[in-house]
Amino acid sequence: MNTITAAITAVGGYVPDFVLSNKVLETMVDTNDEWITTRTGIKERRILKDADKGTSFLAIKAAQDLIAKANIDPLEIDMIIMATATADMPVASTGVYVATQIGATNAFAYDLQAACSSFLYGMSTAAAYVQSGRYKKVLLIGADKMSSIVDYTDRSTCIIFGDGAGAVLFEPNYEGLGLQDEYLRSDGQGRDYLKIPAGGSLIPTTEETVKNRQHNIIQDGKTVFKFAVTNMADASELIVKRNNLTNEDVNWLVPHQANKRIIDATAGRMNLDDSKVLMNIERYGNTTSATLPLVLHDFEHLLKKGDNIIFAAFGGGFTWGSIYLKWAYDKK
Repeated sequence: MNTITAAITAVGGYVPDFVLSNKVLETMVDTNDEWITTRTGIKERRILKDADKGTSFLAIKAAQDLIAKANIDPLEIDMIIMATATADMPVASTGVYVATQIGATNAFAYDLQAACSSFLYGMSTAAAYVQSGRYKKVLLIGADKMSSIVDYTDRSTCIIFGDGAGAVLFEPNYEGLGLQDEYLRSDGQGRDYLKIPAGGSLIPTTEETVKNRQHNIIQDGKTVFKFAVTNMADASELIVKRNNLTNEDVNWLVPHQANKRIIDATAGRMNLDDSKVLMNIERYGNTTSATLPLVLHDFEHLLKKGDNIIFAAFGGGFTWGSIYLKWAYDKK
């Protein structure tokens, strides 16, 4: 078979040491462990406490983990896609800095931002570069320091988000493994319901925007939940049907870790047994661009060559979609 497909050949991950548990949050805002667990499935999340470290630190750690495990030379990496909603700086690309810091000086790099769908969109982009035949090793990193944009007096958002990073390497495959199909969508009407209002060209930073906490993430929880449940489930069901897969054919669902109820609804639409749904939301919360690769990192030992995996995500914008991928290796 001479057709090039783009397969994931290595995985890396990193989460900070500091654990922010529901019990600790009870001392910070008016909430409790039972309420958080029942509504989100989250028990704790990791926080990067160092004030002098940004998203790049998390990304570098995840990339270095992948490079060490896969025993690859960073100079062989052709390009790096940095999926993130919390870039170190508004202009200087975080991905470019990460590439230099990990020694991938032969790679070109850039950032990709689609909120919680950033990594999913990045998978499509990385695969397209590989399938073009022009690039052999494309490193896709998903990383976010969500604690840098969360208002810890807002109980509707501070219970959800955590910090973390994950990375995958895409390489050419000639066995028909790797990315098989994708269904990606967006709807700009969603921009009012999940956003950081200030700091961009529309509302530049001023003393007033800082005072009014307009640089923190805000969301209309009920509206976002409704759209996420519907669209993640619809996209996943569509990709399965379009590829003539049954629930028996699907080995694993790798869903965005935003809310356990959204994940359950997606699995239910696909008629998947709970044992096929990979989740770590209880330990990390929503790490935005890092959720999908962190799931792969945590459960890599379960994945077998040829496994049919469905990825699904939903994010601000709104952005959402699903990807069907055949796993390319057994972990050694």
